[in-house]
Amino acid sequence: MDDNGKIAVVLLSGGLDSMVTSAIALEQGYRLNALTIDYGQRHVRELQSAEFIAQKLGVERHVRLPLDLRQFGASALTADIDVPKSGVGTDIPVTYVPARNLLFLSLTTAFAESASASDIFIGVNALDYSGYPDCRPEFIASFAETARLGTKQGVEGQAFWIHAPLQHMTKAEIARECARLELDPAWSWSCYDPTPDGQACGLCDSCRLRLKGFAEADVKDTTNYANKPE
Repeated sequence: MDDNGKIAVVLLSGGLDSMVTSAIALEQGYRLNALTIDYGQRHVRELQSAEFIAQKLGVERHVRLPLDLRQFGASALTADIDVPKSGVGTDIPVTYVPARNLLFLSLTTAFAESASASDIFIGVNALDYSGYPDCRPEFIASFAETARLGTKQGVEGQAFWIHAPLQHMTKAEIARECARLELDPAWSWSCYDPTPDGQACGLCDSCRLRLKGFAEADVKDTTNYANKPE
């Protein structure tokens, strides 16, 4: 697909999924603007990764927007709550940040409208997603309709397209995409609770899902981990 250099806006967290999503958008012919939200997350290392990824991929404009969700708390990523290290469960975990993707997609839509862009890319994943409700396909579809109804651009007939190319991929398939696109996994950051010396913990849900995906894909993850679960 070649969109003649149309601008797209990508929500770039600095994680593996957003990095792969950004590279897919570039492969499809888009010129990229990127939005990274500094929401007071404890894994601030991913903000550095977002800056690095934006530079490596040649993002034309990268906005790092402060939004201090520590004021709300209620999540292990924004409050003094221990990050679970016992394995991925089946319930919505305490690392869920209330309405995070709803907030982030709203801000990304505002950025896209200000840039006269209709295409928004987000790296959500509904298969290996740790139980987060704001990663589901039905949420993404409903948000696209909300964006159409709630913006000048939408009312004037130019709808927003929310692209979620990893939506139905497993982490193993995402790891293979990372390799196919010739991206270095270590550019990205997934760990929720880095060690004091800057290594990924290897034991939080995000690390476990990532390690499992790369192992199943038989792709080397170049990230440094303090632990690797059996």
